[in-house]
Amino acid sequence: MDAELVQRSEAIRERLTQLQDSLDHAAKRTEIKAIETKMGEPNFWDNNEEAQTTIATLKGLKSIVTPMDELSTSVDDMDALFEMAEEDESIAAEVESEISRLEDVLDDLELKALLNGPNDQAGAILTINARDGGTDANDWADMLLRMYSVWAVGQEYKIELLDRQENEEAGINHASVAIRGPMAYGYLKGEEGMHRLVRISPFNSEGKRQTSFAAVSVAPEIDDSIEVEIEKKDVREDTYRAGGAGGQHVNKTDSAVRLTHEPSGIVVQCQNERSQHQNRATAWKMLRAKMARLEEERREAEVAQKYESQARTGFGSQIRNYFLHPDQRVKDARTGHYVGSFNSVMDGSELQGFLDAFLRFRAGKEVKTD
Repeated sequence: MDAELVQRSEAIRERLTQLQDSLDHAAKRTEIKAIETKMGEPNFWDNNEEAQTTIATLKGLKSIVTPMDELSTSVDDMDALFEMAEEDESIAAEVESEISRLEDVLDDLELKALLNGPNDQAGAILTINARDGGTDANDWADMLLRMYSVWAVGQEYKIELLDRQENEEAGINHASVAIRGPMAYGYLKGEEGMHRLVRISPFNSEGKRQTSFAAVSVAPEIDDSIEVEIEKKDVREDTYRAGGAGGQHVNKTDSAVRLTHEPSGIVVQCQNERSQHQNRATAWKMLRAKMARLEEERREAEVAQKYESQARTGFGSQIRNYFLHPDQRVKDARTGHYVGSFNSVMDGSELQGFLDAFLRFRAGKEVKTD
């Protein structure tokens, strides 16, 4: 048998053992059994919100434990495959293919191991604001909203529109969505910052090249079991009429709610529901998420030099550049990750590569580029 294949197989086994230890694999399996027992209790669904949180926790645990168990079984099966290859050289190609597959699975699990922040397992509240660039920026913000939505659907995550304000000409002024699924926040938090688009403007009759910007912010969607200190006296509430560009979409009552946390300057708003009460409840959830993110940033700053990802306006502040002219490409300004197809990123199929590259970047690992 090829000595290189044997070495790669042994390396997989060693990496798997280290990964099981770092992720406390045995404890996670025990936790899964405890949750499944709890779900079998007759009063499990009495509190629907708590039940949904428990189910989300279970999915997050299984997204790591299940592939790790399958990988462990496949690694054990490699011994038998090597023995068969010794007797039949035609099986050698199958051995190499299986080793490559296991290495890919292991790479994915090692990436998930980097999602070890206090809120990385949570869902994400993602907000997009149009910035410099006029109508092109409004259209660009709407394009980004579609990109993240398509990616989320591909990950089998659930999406809920929390707030959306249409621009009168095209696109959106801003929008907020909740993306719920295992490690949604851990993957998406690296998207926070300014996203820059260069293209021939469809809104310019002279066909000139236009640069436009949209700011993305990401916060963890946390449940009520996590304490976030917010003094109500520090929060100013404003109500206003919800609506889009006009006509039948304009609400005739002050149902929209805007909350401003005055000490930090954080502002959230919700107008998606018809009821002011529902909009207020959602706005408070969004504020708690933003405050949790603020606290997380403070902790990160204390233990490590943190990449400055606050959304700033204008040239030189972008985290990622998207080009439709003079050629089609997307390149991350932090990691150097590059994709030579604009559309494959915008349709969600190549976005994961940027998310993975940022995880490696934060962990100080080598970034793989296409």
